[in-house]
Amino acid sequence: MVSIARKNLLEDIPRFLVAQAGIMFAVSLVTIQTGIFQGVIRSTVSLIEDSPADIWISSKRMVHLELTEPILFDNVVKAREVKGVQQADALIRGSVRWLIPNGELTIVKVFGFNPSKQLFAPGKLTQGSINDLEKPYTLIADRTKLKSLKVRKIGDQAEIGSLPAQIVGITQNSQSVVSGSFVFGSLETANAYINSRITSSVNCRWEAEEVKCTNIYKRADPAVKAEDDQVKPIPEPIALNTPISFVLVKAQPGENLQKLKQRLKKFLPGTEVYTRREMTQKVQTFWERRTGIGFILGLGAAVGVVVGIVIVGQILYSSVSDHIKEFGTLKAMGASDNVIYGIILEQAFWMAIIGYIPGMLLCWGLGIWTLTTQGIVILITPATAVGVFGITVLMCVSSALFAIQKVNRVDPAIVFKA
Repeated sequence: MVSIARKNLLEDIPRFLVAQAGIMFAVSLVTIQTGIFQGVIRSTVSLIEDSPADIWISSKRMVHLELTEPILFDNVVKAREVKGVQQADALIRGSVRWLIPNGELTIVKVFGFNPSKQLFAPGKLTQGSINDLEKPYTLIADRTKLKSLKVRKIGDQAEIGSLPAQIVGITQNSQSVVSGSFVFGSLETANAYINSRITSSVNCRWEAEEVKCTNIYKRADPAVKAEDDQVKPIPEPIALNTPISFVLVKAQPGENLQKLKQRLKKFLPGTEVYTRREMTQKVQTFWERRTGIGFILGLGAAVGVVVGIVIVGQILYSSVSDHIKEFGTLKAMGASDNVIYGIILEQAFWMAIIGYIPGMLLCWGLGIWTLTTQGIVILITPATAVGVFGITVLMCVSSALFAIQKVNRVDPAIVFKA
């Protein structure tokens, strides 16, 4: 019976190719939509998962990583005094206007952290050094966003408000797909950018690897000595009342995180305390349930399955119709319905396998290309691959039911008709 299924499958090559193209389309659409969804969710929490910090402290009204009310740096100082805390430092986040050399504006999201504390990791650094952020007005950018920022390499410059910005490092796997461009700097630099005005009486620029700032307002009396023409470019230090976004905490080795979490909540009223895993789950839950991302991508996957069922069902139905006399002969010879059904189901199973393999290979290749060129992750895990294979088999078997209904109505006497 195996030879009958294969013979029917390969008898009409053009029809076979059309069927496999439909299955490949369905497999690719389901895999890509599922992979994009998983990749999008993964990108929203990559900075949290890659952070060495064990605990994140935020405002009670924190919604996700990029939407939270500020808290004061004073909480960092208090957290350092709590038993079981090895290190604690701040993370600042804010949106700023990025002015590229040709005069265009774009919005970027700047993250400020302490480069020497190693409580925050801005992705995987491919060029430059974290220590370079100790210089004022220096930033690290994700390589997938260099084009949109109109910079190409380390040393390229731009402006944020009236302040200069110089790229000193390039990273990867730090960018959220659902957000604008991320850049990373020191606490002082990020604070200066976030709180700077679009226009200022001070104009700064990079000259010979140094920031030089001048007062752009002319004095009423040119004879007066211009002591205020040269303005120190050093950003203001972080004070106790400086607004920050999060407190990052590194626990002492062997410390129970849940107990440390309770001590921090008691010691820092008005804040919410999360372990790294809890913070990840909160952010993922927001993007999965409170946005339309899952619905839209799931709808696309469902369309792929429906298209696949229609195409495969039509091909199998046509195949059975073309071989209706052969199936009638088998019935006249005493073949049971289970044998007949087995031929059709086996044909559907082979179609699933032959269509699944190239479809999945196409998705893997596309995933590598999008990650390399666009920074968009199509996350295809082993569980996803197995799940899509199961969907493909179910799709093809479901399609076979249309053909089985045709066989059920076959009269063995059809063999003796002219």
